[in-house]
Amino acid sequence: MRLGFAGLGLMGRPMAANLLRAGMGLRVYNRSSGPAQALARLGADIAGSTGDLFASCDAVILMLADDAATDAVLGRGESEFASRVRGRLIVNMGTHSPGYSRGLERDVFASGGRFVEAPVSGSRGPAEAGELVAMLAGAPDAVADARPLIAPMCREIIDAGAVPRAMAMKIAVNLYLITSVTALAEATSLAAATGVGLEQFRRVITNGPLGSGVAAAKLGKMVTRDFTPQAAVGDVMKNARLVAEAVRGVEGDAPLLAESLARFECLARRGGASLDMAAILMSYEEEAAAA
Repeated sequence: MRLGFAGLGLMGRPMAANLLRAGMGLRVYNRSSGPAQALARLGADIAGSTGDLFASCDAVILMLADDAATDAVLGRGESEFASRVRGRLIVNMGTHSPGYSRGLERDVFASGGRFVEAPVSGSRGPAEAGELVAMLAGAPDAVADARPLIAPMCREIIDAGAVPRAMAMKIAVNLYLITSVTALAEATSLAAATGVGLEQFRRVITNGPLGSGVAAAKLGKMVTRDFTPQAAVGDVMKNARLVAEAVRGVEGDAPLLAESLARFECLARRGGASLDMAAILMSYEEEAAAA
């Protein structure tokens, strides 16, 4: 099966690199040429356009920033959409609302294509290590064909059922992730304010029952002040808004999410949209300095 990959950003580039390292032939497309050129050195073919990508592939993985970017690459709403998806397997690994994903599946089916949603849990670090956790949803035959295509990027693959259950699961996972990192920043701020050694604090958290890969990575960044992005604030804000939309859709309440989103938005307004989400610690530091 000839495989294509579109979207070589913070997550997409290392994901595609792992496919190449696993020996999979890959044709890649990215709006800017730099990331594609880097993958060419690993053996990727570069598609000159989105049309070229689809014309030369039997299956295409999408790892794009948002709804608009995904629609643009697919040509959705344009005459070329049908020819791009007809007879092809579309595997969408980006994060979107469940409603968007359901509508995209419907349109792909109507044009004679197959569709699988496969959002992932993990940031740049797990993407580089091939340790993402993917959630798959779609028709059983399509999911069966998608599974080996994404396996080199993943530590585990969870079957979620029909579209959009994988996307709904990703939304719930993101609620936990976003609020957990906010809570970690709040605790780190308290530790610093009370004179606790942050390196010792880090060791207690990461080696104790509260330890996790996320806690280790984000607390390490907070302690060392290294906010090089693994999960950028701008992307986290997009995901937090998708969570908030889902909560409103079930007439629920998510006060921890609301607090987190407000802090990320404040950080972005101060020029921090490209920093790692661990930089939310700065919002607590600014409050302490102003008190």
